[in-house]
Amino acid sequence: MSVSELEAELSADERAGLELVRDSGGIHQSDFWKELDVSSRKGSRIVESLVEKGLVDREDTIYNGHNTYYITPIARDLDFTLLMAGDMLSPYIGEDEVDPNSDAFSQWIMNLAYEE
Repeated sequence: MSVSELEAELSADERAGLELVRDSGGIHQSDFWKELDVSSRKGSRIVESLVEKGLVDREDTIYNGHNTYYITPIARDLDFTLLMAGDMLSPYIGEDEVDPNSDAFSQWIMNLAYEE
């Protein structure tokens, strides 16, 4: 199942939680449930569900002297159709002189993948 299909099946709370994690780039679980304005128990269940679905990652950490988790987003499916012009790949434009042997375009694509 693709990430898009998984996201379509999320509850409203799970969707809000996933959006919070993605927008923040990572958040401590102790702040996660406070930001969502839910109980710590419900926040833990939301995170657990998102982890099980492979949408976020959770690591043990210590924050403000307490054991908690740090939640980070997992890269989504990338839509490479945005790089297409009809049935051809759009040219990479960004430098005055383009070196045909340069890996700048490949590096740009990889940077897009890691930004997600």
